Formats: sequence, C-alpha cells, structure tokens
Amino acid sequence: MQWISDTSAGDWLRDRLDDPWKATMHDVVPHGFPAYARILHPAIVRSLPDRPVPSFEEYERMSEAEHLGLIDQYVDEPATWAETASAFGTTLHPLAQWQRIVRTPTDGDWNLRLSPDGREFTAPMEGEIAPETLSIIAAHLVSHTTTPDAGFAALWEGRGGLVGFLGHGPSRAFLTFSDDPNHQAMLDRSIRDPLNNAFRKPTWQEGILSREISEGPRFRLPGRDHVLFRGAVSDFARADWVLDAPWRDRPGEEHGFPPSAQSPTILWPDDHAWTLVSEIDYDSTIVAGSAELVAAICADERLEAFSIPENADLTWDADEVNR
Repeated sequence: MQWISDTSAGDWLRDRLDDPWKATMHDVVPHGFPAYARILHPAIVRSLPDRPVPSFEEYERMSEAEHLGLIDQYVDEPATWAETASAFGTTLHPLAQWQRIVRTPTDGDWNLRLSPDGREFTAPMEGEIAPETLSIIAAHLVSHTTTPDAGFAALWEGRGGLVGFLGHGPSRAFLTFSDDPNHQAMLDRSIRDPLNNAFRKPTWQEGILSREISEGPRFRLPGRDHVLFRGAVSDFARADWVLDAPWRDRPGEEHGFPPSAQSPTILWPDDHAWTLVSEIDYDSTIVAGSAELVAAICADERLEAFSIPENADLTWDADEVNR
C-alpha cells in the first residue's frame, strides 16, 4: 500500500452515501449492493474463578490489601455477543445494539456492565478490527473480486496520532522518566505548563505518517475525512499485514509497544465488487457485496456475523427487540 494524493478514486463511493445523513447505515455504507453483512466486534469478559466480580460499591468497601489480592486472580477473555446476550437474558439478532444487549439503564454506563452471574463485560471496540479478524474477513473478500491486487484503503484521520499537526504538544503522549532530576523537572514542566504553552509558537508535532502525507489532500466523505492508500487489498488476508502497513505505529514500538497498525476504515477493490466499512462510531464492521460473499462471511464460524437489509438502522437506540 502507498499513499496517494489523488482521491478521485473514491468519488463513486461518496455518490452512494446519504448526504445529509438519514440515520441509516448508508450515512457511511454505500447503497446499491445486492447484500450486506454485519460483523460484530468481540467484547471482553472479566471473571474471577471462585467468586463473582465485586460491584463498585463492594470494591469501595475493600481494603487496599484486598484490592491487591484480586489483581492476579482476574481472567480476561474475548466474549461473543451471543455469550453476552445469554448472560444478560437478552436476545441476539441482526440489528441488536450493545446497550440493549447488556440492559443499560437510561443513565447507566454501557461500556462496563456486570451480568447477573457476576461477570464483568466490557463493550466491543468501536471503529477498529483486530488484525487477525481483518485477515479472516479479507480472505473472503479477495475471493470475490477480479482485482485482488488493486484497490484502496482509507483511514480516518482522527485515530491515535496518525497524522502530524502544527501545535504545542503531540496528539498522544508516552510517559517519559529520567534519572536526572533536572531533566525530569523539565519534562514535567513541558506537560504541566499551559500558561507558557499558550504563548509558545506552534511547531510541527510528528504523527505516525510523514508531514507530506499529514498535510496532503484528504478523501472527504460526509462528516469524515480520510487518508487514502492504494495497493493490493489481498495484503490484508495475511495474518501479519500489520508489518507492511505504511501506517504501522513505529513511534509506539520505539516506546516498547508491540507492532500495530490501525485497521482500514474503508476498503474496496478496483472493480467495486464490495466495500468494507468500519465506521468509527460502530461496534461492528459492515461488508457490502454479493449475496455469495455475504453468505460466506456469515457462515464462517470464526466470525459473529449476520446478513442485514439495505437501509438498516444501526444507531444506538434502534434495537426494538431488547427494549
């Protein structure tokens, strides 16, 4: 994949979106495909082997020694939506919404919920697919296009320090410590001195991508701007596609993090046979394509996927079954 400044290759997709937005998936997913698949992002379930996870109130009453005693006992595992629905006594269906699945009260926190059996469920990640999950999906995608070696990947520009900018501090900070007390004091001041920062001349703050790309043209869609790359969509069918992504997070690696790269927000081949969309506010990924492609994705037991109709409503309060 290589960055391109000519974003006209995405004009066809823009023309198939609703503008202005109409509160259906076609605010971000193109109209006009025979079928659509919704692939649910997994959640995380935390449990204790011998007891329910304590509630917030119970946790507050514990001593520090009790807190420390629990840390090594927690077990975190991926959780399907089906497992979650079973734990909360709700119904999983193609248009289910996480908030309804975990029975979130009107003023409640839907991101972290305790089930009746004492397990703690953390909501799925929004706008992002795990690299290994994307490779599974991509293996299906490349089998349903005549141009697997030619296509486009669009990345939403607002994710995790992707692009650089003129400013007073980076879009994300890595904790830095020094054995030299004078140096550490300087580092602390640079973070905690907003008064002087306000009068400081803006300087270029590096992102993951180069300054040329960061300041280059954007692939603009209603409400969303993206950096556009061109290359083989078949690359994403490899389990290690992250290692060759031009937007690999090398600054993070320099600070000790494992290799990582943002998953594409939108992916499509030259022949427009399908489109993959991981909208930044969705906890699921949508694939628009042929009926055969959607059937293959939904039949893959490694994925939790459903066929959904055109004009499906995936907004947070659209789940009519789990009211």
